[in-house]
Amino acid sequence: VQLQASGGGLMQAGDSLRLSCVASGRTISRYIMAWFRQAPGKEREFVAWIRWNSDMTYYSESAKGRFTISRDNSKNSVHLQMNSLKPEDTAVYYCAARDSAFISRAVNEYDYWGQGTLVTVSS
Repeated sequence: VQLQASGGGLMQAGDSLRLSCVASGRTISRYIMAWFRQAPGKEREFVAWIRWNSDMTYYSESAKGRFTISRDNSKNSVHLQMNSLKPEDTAVYYCAARDSAFISRAVNEYDYWGQGTLVTVSS
C-alpha cells in the first residue's frame, strides 16, 4: 500500500484546513486508518483513527472537538478536517494504515505510512 498525503500549508491561528490521503496499490477498505503528526524536535504522536467502516473514531485530547477524521472507501482515501487551528498544531502530518481489526494509537503498530504533509500555523 502506498499512501500519499496532501493538503498541508501555511495557516493562521483559527483557520481550517483539510488534509487528504489517497492510497494506491491495494484497497484500504478493511484497514484502520489514522493520522499522526510530528512537530520539530518531537516524537511522532497520534492524532486520530477511524475504523474500516467509519463506525468508530478516536481522537487525541489535543484533536478532540476540533479535528474530524473521515474516510471514503470508494475512493481509497482518508481525510482530516482541522478547525480552529493553533500554533501548537504545527507539524508534519502523516497518514497511516493498520492491517488489523484491532485499533491502536501506537506508531509502531501501523504498517504503512504516507510521506507526510507540513502544516504550519502562525499566531
